Amino acid sequence: MLQTVSEWLWWERLWLPEKVSWSDLEDSEGRVYAKASHLYAALPCALCLLLVRYLFESYLATPLADVWGIRDRVRLKAEPNLILENYFCSQAQVPSQDDVRSLCKKTSWPERRVQVWFRRRRNQERAGLRKRFCEASWRCVFYFFAFVCGVLALHDKPWLYNLKEVWAGFPKQSMLSSQYWYYLLEMGFYLSLLLSLTFDVKRKDFKEQVIHHIATLTLLSFSWISNYIRIGTLVMAVHDSADVLLEGAKVFNYTKWHQTANAMFVVFTVLFVVTRLVIFPFWLIHCTWVYPLEEFAPFFGYYFFNVMLLVLQMLHFYWAFLISRMFYKLVFSKLEGDDRSDEEEDDSDSLKERSHKLNHLNGSVARGRANGH
Repeated sequence: MLQTVSEWLWWERLWLPEKVSWSDLEDSEGRVYAKASHLYAALPCALCLLLVRYLFESYLATPLADVWGIRDRVRLKAEPNLILENYFCSQAQVPSQDDVRSLCKKTSWPERRVQVWFRRRRNQERAGLRKRFCEASWRCVFYFFAFVCGVLALHDKPWLYNLKEVWAGFPKQSMLSSQYWYYLLEMGFYLSLLLSLTFDVKRKDFKEQVIHHIATLTLLSFSWISNYIRIGTLVMAVHDSADVLLEGAKVFNYTKWHQTANAMFVVFTVLFVVTRLVIFPFWLIHCTWVYPLEEFAPFFGYYFFNVMLLVLQMLHFYWAFLISRMFYKLVFSKLEGDDRSDEEEDDSDSLKERSHKLNHLNGSVARGRANGH
């Protein structure tokens, strides 16, 4: 049975065009081809990156946070209550109004006290500002390093300037050492993000991030095995270029360099639109949909690769919507934080209640002065 599954999985028509077999992609005549066994190196690379990240955040990002005075807000802990804790963990973190009334009866607490308990309990689940700063710093440094590696790997390649060269001689294209290390670095990074998802700052687009990481790893793995390496390196470089600015803007926002952060965000928005909504669909996806048909007949791998690129493009549209909302706030009001973040709530009285109390106090003082006069 295992042999049958293996034969089906590695059936040449799934991965390669007609009249091309795995034997044609064996190392010979000075040519070295990508192999599926190379992908095993992604796991130790991911573990190494997790170690590097830990050292970076502990011995570089955290001291920088101290230098820039980045502090976590002082949070009031939710008082122990088994009934509310069970509801919070097993049913919902934000109870409906009917559930609040029901919980009031079970706990003999007033409604205000129950609502404050849930706000404080939700805040306990949120990452602090220092953790967000450390995470953004790590991603910014990695994306910058990865983008530089991509530029070095691509700057002298003809397919960077003429996309038809991507398919010249496909699939018999020899693997370059720069391509190997570039792929290994990117795959290790996205695998490390999957491994650390439960520990990282959880944002509103958590599910989309999981889909993105899985789709990216699937694309990179498939493109490696099928020798779609040239187009794969172009896709990675296009994505890294804008991500550097996004994470950099977050870092400066956490340090309260708001003008610098806003300027970087504006540049990021422009670059995101150009790379993800123009270059990626109209150049790169066009390159994978149209040009290959000039060289060979479509096969399963051709359709699968393009469908995965379209999945990424759908995610680009979703993130473009979030970015456009943030850009609107920056231009017409005031941008604070990230729309994808789960923002910390005021865990005491609401702002409205405090405003009411302040107005009441001011009114009492005014009446006292009038009577005294």
